[in-house]
Formats: sequence, structure tokens, C-alpha cells
Amino acid sequence: MMLEFLASHALAFVLSAALVGLLVGSFLNVVIHRLPVMMRRDWRMQAREYLEYPPEPAGERFNLLLPGSHCPRCGHEIRSWENIPLLSWLALRGKCSSCKAPISARYPLVELACGLLSGYVAWHFGFSWQAGAMLLLTWGLLAMSMIDVDHQLLPDALVLPLLWLGLILNDFGLFVSLESALWGRWRGT
Repeated sequence: MMLEFLASHALAFVLSAALVGLLVGSFLNVVIHRLPVMMRRDWRMQAREYLEYPPEPAGERFNLLLPGSHCPRCGHEIRSWENIPLLSWLALRGKCSSCKAPISARYPLVELACGLLSGYVAWHFGFSWQAGAMLLLTWGLLAMSMIDVDHQLLPDALVLPLLWLGLILNDFGLFVSLESALWGRWRGT
């Protein structure tokens, strides 16, 4: 029923996509920050193993979900209401609720960019499989762009799934023919 409503009301679909984009943008901030750290830890572990060094002592679990978000200055664990995209940053006036350290404007800007891009994709493609695929691509490209700006890295964990998703979807002719997708992939266009 909800899908039928979104399919028949373009504005509702665009606004819903923008709202989902804000939420995804909040998660992308976590990916942008943590994925390079996870990659470096993995590289260090592999290097130690290859060089036959003893493994480093196990530290705190660190992945995309754990530990919970916290202030890098005072360690204050971010409460759920402090994690609402855009609004919480504005309500907190860009500062930690505990120590009043400034919170980078980059976090709400990534959320805003993700929300606006998601709304644009929904408007451009309408309620379609193309819109869903393009949203995934947009979110992946936004995360990869920010990681690239910060670390000059393009994580295989993001690049390869998007590459394969694009090839598989174009096998069904979603955007272009598979032949065009493959030639574009090999030529870099």
C-alpha cells in the first residue's frame, strides 16, 4: 500500500527519498570515518603475520557498528536524539553536549548532500528500479569520494560491489546494454 502511494505521488516519493537520504548520510559518515581505520588495522595485521611478528594484543572491537558513536575529545557516547541527521547538529549548535567541543560541519554537510542527491535521483528517475539502483550508486560514490578526499583510498569493499551491481543490473538492460557496460568498464568511460 505504501509503495503504491509512493509510485502514484511523485512529490511524496521525492521527499521520502530525501528523508531516507538524510538517514543514509548519517550512516555514511560512520563508513567514511571507520572504513579507512578498519583497512589500516587489517593491513597492519597482515603485515605482522607476513613478517612473522607476534600479533598485536586484541583491542576494543572496532567495525561499522561497534563501538557506538562518541565525541573524539571527551568520549561522550552519542545518544540517539543527538544522532538525528542535521537537526541534532543544529540543536546542539555544532558542539558536543558534554564537553562543548566543536563538531565538524562536515557531518551535517554529508547528510545534507546525501539527502539532496537522493531527492534529485528520485525526481529524475521517478519510482523505478533505476531510481533504486541509482540511489545505491549515489550513496556509494558519495562515501568513496569523501574517503578519497581524506585518505586517497578507494576501498575495494565499496568499489567492487558497485562494479558488480552495475554489471549485473545492466545485464538486464537497466541503464545500458551489458555490452556497453563492459566496454565502458574496460575503457574507463
